[in-house]
Amino acid sequence: MNILDENIPGHQRQILRSQRIRVRQTGYDVGRKGMKDDEIIPWLLAQRNPTFFTRDLGFCERKLCHAHCCLVCLAVGRYEAGTFIRRLLRHPEFNTQAKRMGTVIRVSHARLKVWRLHAEQESVLSWSN
Repeated sequence: MNILDENIPGHQRQILRSQRIRVRQTGYDVGRKGMKDDEIIPWLLAQRNPTFFTRDLGFCERKLCHAHCCLVCLAVGRYEAGTFIRRLLRHPEFNTQAKRMGTVIRVSHARLKVWRLHAEQESVLSWSN
């Protein structure tokens, strides 16, 4: 399940849905509005293999890697979120739910920085992969 944080504008959700990308958004479709950061991780772990997209870079930490979850931190403008979510979901390294599980990914214009479960260091991927 692809879940958008409520800090991603609603029109970006609509753009993704118009491109046939199934997403749900906290505070609208799932969860509750105004969830605190420390409530989100336990809530996500109760979901079935979620990929959580947020613009809050505080979630981009190695310690948040979990085998049944993917966190994607978008270091892009709020009106670019939909474009970069789509790009990530089509990237060969992350184009299936199974490939995304156990990762924390920082998405930027230039590259992807990825923490994988049990990895000693962060890996860096380009968009051209």
